[in-house]
Amino acid sequence: MLAEQKNIQEQDINQLRKIRREKLEELQTNGKDPFQIMKYDVTHHSQEVKDHYETLEGTQVSVAGRIMSKRVMGKASFCNVQDLKGNIQSYVARDSIGEEAYKDFKKYDIGDIVGIKGEVFTTKTGEISIHAAEVTLLSKSLQILPEKFHGLKDTDIRYRQRYVDLIMNQEVKDTFIKRSKIISTIRRFLDAQGFMEVETPMLVSNAGGAAARPFETHFNALDEDLKLRISLELYLKRLIVGGLERVYEIGRVFRNEGLDTRHNPEFTLMELYQAYTDYNGMMDLTENLYRYVAQEVLGTTKIVYNGVEMDLGKPFERITMVDAVKKYAGIDFDEIKSEEEAKALAKERGIAFEARHKKGDILSLFFEEYVEEHLIQPTFVMDHPVEISPLTKRKPGNPDYVERFEFFMNGWEMANAYSELNDPIDQRERFRAQEELLAQGDEEANHTDEDFLNALEIGMPPTGGIGYGIDRMCMLMTDSSAIRDVLLFPTMKSLDGVKSKNDVNTQAVKEDSISKAEPEKIDFSKVKIEPLFEEDVDFETFSKSDFRAVKVLECEAVPKSKKLLKFVLDDGSGENRTILSGIHEYYEPEELVGKTCIAITNLPPRKMMGIDSCGMLISAVHEEDGREGLNLLMVDNRIPAGAKLY
Repeated sequence: MLAEQKNIQEQDINQLRKIRREKLEELQTNGKDPFQIMKYDVTHHSQEVKDHYETLEGTQVSVAGRIMSKRVMGKASFCNVQDLKGNIQSYVARDSIGEEAYKDFKKYDIGDIVGIKGEVFTTKTGEISIHAAEVTLLSKSLQILPEKFHGLKDTDIRYRQRYVDLIMNQEVKDTFIKRSKIISTIRRFLDAQGFMEVETPMLVSNAGGAAARPFETHFNALDEDLKLRISLELYLKRLIVGGLERVYEIGRVFRNEGLDTRHNPEFTLMELYQAYTDYNGMMDLTENLYRYVAQEVLGTTKIVYNGVEMDLGKPFERITMVDAVKKYAGIDFDEIKSEEEAKALAKERGIAFEARHKKGDILSLFFEEYVEEHLIQPTFVMDHPVEISPLTKRKPGNPDYVERFEFFMNGWEMANAYSELNDPIDQRERFRAQEELLAQGDEEANHTDEDFLNALEIGMPPTGGIGYGIDRMCMLMTDSSAIRDVLLFPTMKSLDGVKSKNDVNTQAVKEDSISKAEPEKIDFSKVKIEPLFEEDVDFETFSKSDFRAVKVLECEAVPKSKKLLKFVLDDGSGENRTILSGIHEYYEPEELVGKTCIAITNLPPRKMMGIDSCGMLISAVHEEDGREGLNLLMVDNRIPAGAKLY
């Protein structure tokens, strides 16, 4: 029944599209092709008319925008036009615009773009409007804007068709206007501090400056493999060597890692470097920058994110990583003298680590496990272990640690800063250690950059440097729950696979007939499945497995893991259930939120990457073309959480 209704609905939509094309053909036949119009003189935006009504009343203005609603009432009609600044009503009367023009106007559709010229007045109901003297069709919309798009709450469609999202959701438009203001405010602040904005290469032969997997490509002209940059650091430091004492860059960087609410493979990073200062100078600059941007963009130094207030007006807390772990985990790493002792402690606390990890790596893992979630108010976490900081100066008198801080808010890392390493001999040793990690299988380790070492040998002054996650900053200042909400065009998995040429799930309208929806055809000829178990399973034992329908409340990639997704599930018990599943190769976290799945809920907890996984999500596995295929078992969303399977 539902499939039949959907088919009828699609046919109705296709019929409406066909009618719109026929209207366009009629206009073109009559010499009124809107696509032949080159420009339209706009004197005011909608909000300007409303804001300056007292001076504009009775004067002629011209506005342009998209028809969002229309009421035809015989000889006179109303329409609402939306532009960049908002929307405004227009009164369109046959006697004012002429009989033929009014006849054309009545055929205009929701979504059409028009120009309206007329006098500003107020209707009897008190609404500021424009009494149209002339209506010009500037562009014919051949698609159907959804019925208020239900607020366009389908996040998948919102991200894929951001142009529709911006039309239908004013708060989305406001978010991106605010993002633009945040970035321009940052530039004003830094320019006033004497910084110079520069641009550095995106295509590089050696992607260094961060711990991340790069994207790789091939440059045909030179027949060389190149990488997309993962950081801005090494080129900006070359400029410090060259005598440009204060430099910054705001630009895209690319990291070949998972998608979740805080990660996108391409994102906006700002890095800045200042000669003759250290990480303390970077702390002062960061505190002043965040305070200035919040005041200029939001009008306050208090940010409210997801109902939690964070105060940028107070001095930011400053704490060492060792003291932070002591405070929240009750462990003093100054008392731990060896790598073996640190690993034994990690095993005792259920923290997963790798054989190559040293004491400093273990400290970092404890910090991630016990501390990060508590850092809600603005906090600088200082003095990281040298093992995780290959480009940073060691602390005088304590060579196991470096002069580095990470800036945290809302439990998120917002910035990362160093007293930059300018000793070329020490830097070469750090690169050598990174090469060893690379040989041991660490895909995020840095390669040695000989040209950068040569620059350091020329001589780099003492320098403070920092990198800011601009997208996370925008998330906090716009109260946006996911990074995709502050990226105009986030990375999405294509609807029809990598060979898809058109990532739109609407069908094209045929000129001479209405296309009909056909069921998807799936070729199972190359699919190989595992043979069925031949041994009998005791029915009483099997019946003790508690299979339940569960709702996915949250889903995110597990840090440091390329395979695991962490699910927070409603199992109908009233308490959320956490289950980890190694299916990240097949699914991105956000596409699973809101789905109804099947899980075994009475398995004992199992530690995975230091997290208790309480149950098992059920997937269907097969082999296709020699590769494993997997489908998470998802069922009808009408099935309630906790429903038991028999």
